[in-house]
Amino acid sequence: MKSINNYIEHTALKPDCTLEDIKKLAQDALKYNFFGVCANPCYIRDLREIIQNSHPKIVCVVNFPLANQLIETTLQQTELALKQGADEIDTVLNISALKNKDYKKVSFDIKQTKEIAKDHNLKVILETDLLTKDEIKTASLLAVEGGADFVKTSTGFVKQGVGATVENVKLMYDTVNPHGLKVKASGGIKNYSQALALIEAGAQRLGTSSGVDIILGEKQNV
Repeated sequence: MKSINNYIEHTALKPDCTLEDIKKLAQDALKYNFFGVCANPCYIRDLREIIQNSHPKIVCVVNFPLANQLIETTLQQTELALKQGADEIDTVLNISALKNKDYKKVSFDIKQTKEIAKDHNLKVILETDLLTKDEIKTASLLAVEGGADFVKTSTGFVKQGVGATVENVKLMYDTVNPHGLKVKASGGIKNYSQALALIEAGAQRLGTSSGVDIILGEKQNV
């Protein structure tokens, strides 16, 4: 297995996140050689000014966190994020459409977003805390159909949600891996042992605000 820093997308998505938080996010990512940083659209330009080369990758969330925007808004967010320097896009799947069994809309929204993202990785957040196991599998297959590059577990914003679990990551991995997609685990990842278990279940990326703690835990193997 690669060193765990190569899996981590160091994240700052809280609504009260400040520019100083973003600067520290970038500094930590550079210091510990994380794979990437993940932030809201308003801070992508600031991150690009700090991170002026191709690593760490800059990841921007769109249609986040409630998945309640019009697709036209999501597409515009995606286009602007890329213009401001984002390397990858994480979008929240239209959960209401999934619950309504409007699968055509779910996959078409993903397809349209991928057409804007082009050769930039597109990750589709399923929000697994709100879905049944069958819905997780269906949503994963719709992400495949829409041309996404990753499926992702969670936004981390569901009240009383647990976020990424080994069981759900394995289900997502088993569903999408035969089709060439990857899995990003996010939501509630706090320590090294938890991160390792998710990687062993199939996660190729970890979205977490606890990246530094996880790295220190790797050194202590805890």
